[in-house]
Amino acid sequence: MASTEFIMEMIKNNNGVITAAEVTKAGISRGNLKYMMDTGLLERTGRGVYQLVGSLEDEMYNLQVRYKRGIFSGATALYLFDLTDSTPAKFQMTFPHNYNTSTVKSENVKCNRVIMELYELGVVKVKTPTGNTVRAYNMERTLCDILRKHNKTDIQIITDAFKRYIRRKDKNIALLCEYGKKLKVEAKIQTYLEVLL
Repeated sequence: MASTEFIMEMIKNNNGVITAAEVTKAGISRGNLKYMMDTGLLERTGRGVYQLVGSLEDEMYNLQVRYKRGIFSGATALYLFDLTDSTPAKFQMTFPHNYNTSTVKSENVKCNRVIMELYELGVVKVKTPTGNTVRAYNMERTLCDILRKHNKTDIQIITDAFKRYIRRKDKNIALLCEYGKKLKVEAKIQTYLEVLL
């Protein structure tokens, strides 16, 4: 199979997107990506990210590829888990406390930084609306995060998110309470649970 055909097969299996790193890992020269762009098969959507010409761009996936340490959080994670109807105006990502976020902020991303002990807490893989996999905090961690002072999340969004969470079959109240203790929002969690359960 020719390199171009092999790359096209990889793209089809990856929701119409491929990264330069994936091509290199498959043992194919990155020059093939340039050739495919020059011939109108692919377009570059971000540094090291390519998609089929005419397909829908997945901004979340592009951000994840470029900023591998970023974890989708806050309002963006609520959106990914269908805990809100609000499409985020700005994507929200969390990074380790010592990560330089100046480049990320220039991409219209709201950045949070946390200490390493909390950075990996509750990380899961979740599908974007276009079907690509990104890293985000799970529902329980996200609900705790939106209650923390620095997030300044609108009270209506918080209330709606908790109502939707309580109705879900895959909720984990014990985990929510455990994260509430670790993230120092236990009292606020209890208040919402008492009203909604």
